[in-house]
Amino acid sequence: PGSSQKMLDKSRGLSVDCIAYDLEDSVTPSKKPEARSNIRHFLQTRSAGVKENAVRINAVDSGLALDDLTEVLKMPSLDTIVVPKVNSPSDLVFVTDVIRHNLPERHTENPSRTIAPPINILALVESARAVTDLSSICRASPYLSGLIFAAEDFALDLSLTRTPSLLEFLFARSAIATACRAYNLPSTIDLVCTSYRGVEGQQRLKEECIGGKGLGFNGKQCIHPGQVEVIHNAFAPSVEEIQWAVRVITADQKAVQQGRGAWTLDGQMIDAPVVGKARNIVRKAEACGLEVASVKEKWKDQEPE
Repeated sequence: PGSSQKMLDKSRGLSVDCIAYDLEDSVTPSKKPEARSNIRHFLQTRSAGVKENAVRINAVDSGLALDDLTEVLKMPSLDTIVVPKVNSPSDLVFVTDVIRHNLPERHTENPSRTIAPPINILALVESARAVTDLSSICRASPYLSGLIFAAEDFALDLSLTRTPSLLEFLFARSAIATACRAYNLPSTIDLVCTSYRGVEGQQRLKEECIGGKGLGFNGKQCIHPGQVEVIHNAFAPSVEEIQWAVRVITADQKAVQQGRGAWTLDGQMIDAPVVGKARNIVRKAEACGLEVASVKEKWKDQEPE
């Protein structure tokens, strides 16, 4: 919450992919101006361990979004605007227009003339209306970089009760992950795990991560620093996945030289889609800073079966 200077200062010590500094639900109405000022001053400098600085503004239809944007767009280390309660493309069109008006030098149509990368937008999907209009929402802004599933608000909208299985969210989650892939949005961020304390909470978090990864999500929201390590480990390729992928790629190079479009590894058929998956795993492992070179050396003699 932008209204808590203590929590803002504490975030300096985190090592995470992205921190979303909040102006919305965690900030009471009377504290909104203070929160804007706090975040604007806080983001004059960049924290070493944070790769992406984001600010969650208030919803466009709240009447507060313009004041939020006017203030936060002054921040030199701002990377991303998180837009909550996106129900239609017009919400993102509004935010895009404000960004372009306030920072034209970063949002010109000629990339060679920009002085810094453009501000990205992440859209929170929180309603049935949004889920049924994902195609239009994904095309609403050239700066949209991903979708985030907000499960609690979605449950409120549909009068659902959240259960440990998360089956009540299966359609919405699948639709979001599919839409992100269809429109080449790099970030597909899954729901918050509300359980995080103790062994049981960490196990629940791990299970949710595995389930989300299986649906096509490539990240997950955190509500506590204690969740970060579990989420990183779950969404990064495992040692076994890296080893399998390297073996597939190495053997495929030899299979191609032999004129073989399909072959087997450990009794399983390998063809072009499987090789593509293996290449994606290796790329992600390298992006995560995981050890890949030694695995390639170990399996350099792998042959197609």
